[in-house]
Amino acid sequence: MYQLDEKIYFYVLGIIPFLVVLFIGYRIWQRQTQKRFADAETLNKLSPNKSTFKSSLKLVLILLAISCLAIALVNPKIGTKMETVKREGVDIVFAIDVSKSMIAEDIAPNRIEKAKRLVSEIINNLASDRIGIIAYAGQAHPQLPITTDYSAAKMFLQSMNTDMMSSQGTAINEAIELATTYFDDQDQTNRVLFLVSDGEDHSNATKDAVEEASAEGIKIFTIGIGTAKGGPMPIRVNGVVDSYKKDNNGDVVITKLNEPVLRAIAREGDGEYIDGTNTTAVIEQVTDLLSQMDKTEFESKQFADFKDQFQWFIAAAILLLFLDIFLLERKTVWIQKLNLFNEKRYDQ
Repeated sequence: MYQLDEKIYFYVLGIIPFLVVLFIGYRIWQRQTQKRFADAETLNKLSPNKSTFKSSLKLVLILLAISCLAIALVNPKIGTKMETVKREGVDIVFAIDVSKSMIAEDIAPNRIEKAKRLVSEIINNLASDRIGIIAYAGQAHPQLPITTDYSAAKMFLQSMNTDMMSSQGTAINEAIELATTYFDDQDQTNRVLFLVSDGEDHSNATKDAVEEASAEGIKIFTIGIGTAKGGPMPIRVNGVVDSYKKDNNGDVVITKLNEPVLRAIAREGDGEYIDGTNTTAVIEQVTDLLSQMDKTEFESKQFADFKDQFQWFIAAAILLLFLDIFLLERKTVWIQKLNLFNEKRYDQ
């Protein structure tokens, strides 16, 4: 396990392509200037020991040194000690709708981004609860098993989009059925499933899935994303809206929040329906709901001791800079004899 203290310093690596472009520009200017001064044969006679390979090698050494210094500034740390921690919390699974209807922009910036923001904010307000993530459209797929690693959860969350599923539609029943497999600990007393969706359901088996989940002690809360008025589903080309999805008759499809379906699922799942319009209100409501639940004690292993590793990268950078200083731009006699770099052939 590793940690990165100052990720912002990765921006230092942005100087590398700038230096490469600058070097290429310099070499082009140099060759054009040399051509105006003398022909290639004359130049070889004037500087027979000059190696073009060495200048490129020196650039590579400098770029590697910059990379090492950037990583040193980031200060990577490696976990060296594991310890078992006892926590109390609730096991929560987020099932997020990634069907095409979630690209509608009736709620800013669009439904899928709003759903991801809500879940991310909920995670930020959790303390010691375990979480899992499911993505579903025409089928449900696991994204993250039950874990206490909130950073990993948010990383997987940000990568979710409406193009990640090959099968389209909205099979809420499959999301609920998959969620039941996440709760595999018989000692769990509180099992919570948050369905984050616009409520479009293309399956007739949802009611049975809810009943089965309730029988296993899973409480289902639904968070509605969208508006009753609804909105069209934009089709973007290079990030720009090109057109809107149309039906077989050529009419623009308007997708609307199906609040009655989500309310029915929450009611039958012994949970509550939550309006996802106001982010702050959602966070407060979810926090209040979770605080009222009994907490289950569980054990988890985590790294307790991390050691800095920046010194190795500083040492590597210094070594590379020393090599650059002592590496001359003239041909090396013994390497020239070996002809490792075809210096004789190309008269470098």
